[in-house]
Amino acid sequence: MGTSLIDFGGTASEVRGLDVRWIHGSESAKHNTDPDIQVHEYDEHTFVLRQNMAVNYEAPFLFLLFGNERAVLIDTGATASAQYFPLRETVDGLVGGWLERNPRDGYELLVLHTHGHGDHVAGDGQFAARPDTRLVPADRDAAWAFFGFDEDPDAVARVDLGGRVLECLATPGHHAAAVTFHDPWTGFLLTGDTVYPGRLYIQDWAAFARSIGRLVDFCEGRAVTHVLGCHIEMSVKPGVDYPIRYTYQPHEVPLQLTVDHLREIRAAMAEMGDVPRRRVFPLFILSPDV
Repeated sequence: MGTSLIDFGGTASEVRGLDVRWIHGSESAKHNTDPDIQVHEYDEHTFVLRQNMAVNYEAPFLFLLFGNERAVLIDTGATASAQYFPLRETVDGLVGGWLERNPRDGYELLVLHTHGHGDHVAGDGQFAARPDTRLVPADRDAAWAFFGFDEDPDAVARVDLGGRVLECLATPGHHAAAVTFHDPWTGFLLTGDTVYPGRLYIQDWAAFARSIGRLVDFCEGRAVTHVLGCHIEMSVKPGVDYPIRYTYQPHEVPLQLTVDHLREIRAAMAEMGDVPRRRVFPLFILSPDV
């Protein structure tokens, strides 16, 4: 291995805030000076990335987590071209820097997804020929087989990065192959497009309600510091979202939500019952995708 092991199972990472000024586009693409990808170091083993709105209006968030034997990149963004969205270059730089601090041989990269929509998988091709890399496709058959959800969709799958073990749940509703990841090291609950400060597009109302209920139950007794989805669409004015395809969001809310917001969604779904309808909350909007 070449260096001492990091104890990810002992003392958890220090709980930190996420008072980050995320890149949020520009009034004029001509005057945009933000990087194509913003990199935020939450701790020395955990990075949050955001794609620039000038590259794609979806501006998704991606997550890079390091363990003793491998790192995992969760989602690959909304743009295929490395010229306009140098994700592989950015990830290689972060992995290289981590290995300089924690030298070891045969270090791997695992590429997983929160779900299979285009703005979360477009960069997959940048990793197709990368050495020591396993890319799990985001389609339901491939993803479910990897996690074991094809045999037991109610299982809590575990992905071991080498002492840092992620807990993974199937959470369909927004997308048939949606997955939520819990990282005990940071306390992050990575919810993809299932829950985030924005328009929660619900493809399958009953499945979504069940997934939210599972997440609330799952979080009981676990340390969850931040509920982190993959977009920000809400403004600081409660209940007011930025319209789709906007590329300038100067007054957007923070990315992070809490378990209480999951409980709020569960209660609203229970109140509305089996009839899908739009409902606006200060930090998110339930939006049936019909």
